[in-house]
Amino acid sequence: MALLTVEHLAFLFGLLGNLVSFLVFLAPMPTFYTIWKKKSSDGFQSLPYSVAFLSASLLLYYAFLKTNAYMIVSINGIGCVIETTYLFMYIMYASKKAKLFTIKLVLLFNFGGMGLVILVSLLAYKGSKRVSLVGWVCAIFNLAVFAAPLSIMRRVIRTKSVEFMPFTLSLFLTLCATMWFFYGFFVKDYYIALPNVLGFLFGIAQMMLYFMYKNAKKEVETSKNVEVEISKDIEKNLEEKEGHVGDIENVKK
Repeated sequence: MALLTVEHLAFLFGLLGNLVSFLVFLAPMPTFYTIWKKKSSDGFQSLPYSVAFLSASLLLYYAFLKTNAYMIVSINGIGCVIETTYLFMYIMYASKKAKLFTIKLVLLFNFGGMGLVILVSLLAYKGSKRVSLVGWVCAIFNLAVFAAPLSIMRRVIRTKSVEFMPFTLSLFLTLCATMWFFYGFFVKDYYIALPNVLGFLFGIAQMMLYFMYKNAKKEVETSKNVEVEISKDIEKNLEEKEGHVGDIENVKK
């Protein structure tokens, strides 16, 4: 008799997925501590939090339609609360322009987009087809979210700096994708499993880039410092030579 059944493995990876996802949801807390301390959200963007809220909302709706998907319900219910708190704090401390932009984002994505998915799924589909529709929407949306770091990866390659791609976040996103892939695999939910394959691959690519370029900026700065020192030495030598030439001319006179 096997010690771990498929149900046990699904529960284990679902539990680990909940834990890692919870830590990922908490990752922006230092940002919001800074916003709270400065009493201003200037310099920060609200788009990632609006997108994360929509992603959690879609998955929560999908889990309710699917039934018995308690692991998906639990973490995405928590995620919706956390992302709503982030958006509320952002709006509270935003400038008038940023505040209006964020409210428009929330209305477009979190009310318009989510409302449209709910309306179409309830009116045009029934039973398993409704679950499939929402599952495909979740899968496609999550694929787009996982592809979002491509712009940051291009920036890292272009600038040879990992300043805007912290290793810890890349590691946790990779772990998160791994846990949810195995959860989806064991419960045979490929709407959950398949997008996380891409998430895993992008996570690995980000960590590889981090190790490739983590010292590149320091090396460039060291090279620049050496060049500056050499330039100073050359200037100093030239000045000394000019001084010697001046002394010789004075002696001749």
